Amino acid sequence: MPTDHLSRTFAALADPTRRAMLARLAQGEATVGQLAEPFPLTFAAVSKHLGVLEQAGLVSRGRDARYRPARIDARPLAVASAWFEDYEQLWQGSFDSLGALLATLQEEPPQNDQGETP
Repeated sequence: MPTDHLSRTFAALADPTRRAMLARLAQGEATVGQLAEPFPLTFAAVSKHLGVLEQAGLVSRGRDARYRPARIDARPLAVASAWFEDYEQLWQGSFDSLGALLATLQEEPPQNDQGETP
């Protein structure tokens, strides 16, 4: 199991069910039952997914014994976003190079197999 915060965040986000749960929690807090509604999962399975999200710091749960709603904590997502931003210039440079190549290709007339313009 990953030990650093960023690795736990990415590990938690790797599962589509957990991403869907976060999307639901972005709309407001929810109980395990409410989170389980759209999935063909048991409450136990949903609770396990919530546990992974909690360990990653993406979700916190109320402490009331009878009503323990889950709520999203976006701080780990901000850290992950900042990590991606560090690579944005690399991606942007690649997109700029691709755009320049496409512009060049659109300007050049088509050639046949012998390199001649038809």
